[in-house]
Amino acid sequence: MNQSERKLQIIHVDMDAFYAAIEQRDNPDLSGKPVVVGGRPNSRGVVSTCSYEARKFGIRSAMPLTEARRRCPQAVFLPVNMPKYTQVSSQIHLIFKDYTPLIESISLDEAFLDVSDSTRLFGSAQKIALEIKERIKRDLDLTASVGLAPNKFLAKIASDIQKPNGLVMLTEERIQDFLDPLPVERIWGVGARTAEKLHNLHVRTIQELKRLDEPSLRSHFGIAGTRLFFLARGIDNRPVETDREAKSIGRETTFREDLSDYEVLQAFLLNLSADVGRRLRKESLKAKTVTIKVRFADFHTLSRSKTLDTYINLDQDIYLEAKHLLLELHLSQPVRLIGVSVHNFVPEEFQNSLFEPAESEKEKLAKTIDAIKERYGEKSITLARLLNLGHEDNL
Repeated sequence: MNQSERKLQIIHVDMDAFYAAIEQRDNPDLSGKPVVVGGRPNSRGVVSTCSYEARKFGIRSAMPLTEARRRCPQAVFLPVNMPKYTQVSSQIHLIFKDYTPLIESISLDEAFLDVSDSTRLFGSAQKIALEIKERIKRDLDLTASVGLAPNKFLAKIASDIQKPNGLVMLTEERIQDFLDPLPVERIWGVGARTAEKLHNLHVRTIQELKRLDEPSLRSHFGIAGTRLFFLARGIDNRPVETDREAKSIGRETTFREDLSDYEVLQAFLLNLSADVGRRLRKESLKAKTVTIKVRFADFHTLSRSKTLDTYINLDQDIYLEAKHLLLELHLSQPVRLIGVSVHNFVPEEFQNSLFEPAESEKEKLAKTIDAIKERYGEKSITLARLLNLGHEDNL
């Protein structure tokens, strides 16, 4: 049976307030309290996530922590504990794997599952969706919002429509009744600008969007108009991509005070590059594109990228490219945030030429340092240039 003949059953699992929920689970004193995960309330970072108690005060992800404190002074502010969240995410994925190998991880707290062929072993897709939700609660004491539908677009909306702790199962017969009353902002890719253009066309709901034919939508939105045409009708033919690879690996830092000294900025770039390089090596990857991001006090953000002739995963190689990109920006005002990321991956065993050794001495040294840090902690070994770097709010 080919893909077009299969009756797709797609589950979308979205953990509720994931980071904050883990913190509340692990510390009962935080239960029922507004919890903000991101850093100190007087720092210059942003909210990574927050509990539903905090959301009642208008706090949301990516909001400056200072604004979150202004809205809810009594909130509990916690740093991001990524190793813990990653471990819990792995436990959740082990539950998924009990039901299907067809899993597309979108982030630590979100994934699509194709259970179309799993029903022969586990019963109906509805039964599988309910069991996954119940096991996450029973085994991990966390809640998830789950959507079940004939495609990814619909499953995503279904999981979001009754958060938190929701369970929405959408059949073919219910698709249009489900979609029609929803605002156009529910459609993937419809942000503020697209929504404004649609509103100017007297389109505010998905039902109203369906009144516009494809040529008309293309004339207003280009190729995105075709996507709007099909999604408004609940049509989405994208498969669950089980071999989905990370599109980028990066790290960024928000400074306590705006910085304009190039030497200091370069030192932070070196620190960020070292972290990115280590993560690349841990994943046994090399990258061909290096990108830097710079944000100013007014939140205006610039980014620059360079695609190399060779693939790299050494800290110094990443840093040299990042430093050149920074110098090309010719900064005219102090910097609030700086970040480094890499893209375009290949497996580490990829060789740039037939004559390149399997692993250079520099790569061996880098992996030795990685092993020391893994065993004895981040501060066990570091470059002298980084010893005097002040602690910042890492995202």
